Amino acid sequence: MITWTSPAPSPVAGPLTGEDRAILEGCLAEQRATLLNVCAGLTAPQLAARPVPPSTLSLLGLVRHMAKVERIWLRQRVAGQDIPSLHGGPGDDTDFHQADPARAEQEVQALREEWRLADEAVAGAPFTHEIDLRGDAMSLRMVYVHLISEYSRHNGHADLLRQVLDGATGR
Repeated sequence: MITWTSPAPSPVAGPLTGEDRAILEGCLAEQRATLLNVCAGLTAPQLAARPVPPSTLSLLGLVRHMAKVERIWLRQRVAGQDIPSLHGGPGDDTDFHQADPARAEQEVQALREEWRLADEAVAGAPFTHEIDLRGDAMSLRMVYVHLISEYSRHNGHADLLRQVLDGATGR
């Protein structure tokens, strides 16, 4: 029997003024924490539930997806690490379709670890560092903006899923 319940993250607040790196890193940290806050207090089966048919979205699927996204953008693309892709890699929706409640605790831990490793991988790179994205240059600064918008979009999905699951709002 699965008895694990998703824990609440520590509160995060980024700076409101100062250099853009600190602001964007703080904003990304807030978005990361928001996803786990939406999940906090739910059981593994609740996290894996797909409560809005015909959508295949689940909170656990979103956790898995964001771990994959963090790895792709920060570790593989920006840092150039030669590491395996998670959940099928770019364009593969395995992250959403194989959300197993028996692995919920490990998946949340994997997301947290991916955050740590991703932050570590790009810590020394200047925000002006550029990657090639399908023939166009993209700066690390813009990668942060992209990740923040990706989290924001999916955190909106997460809010709706949570509300359908147990009525909770404003997490």
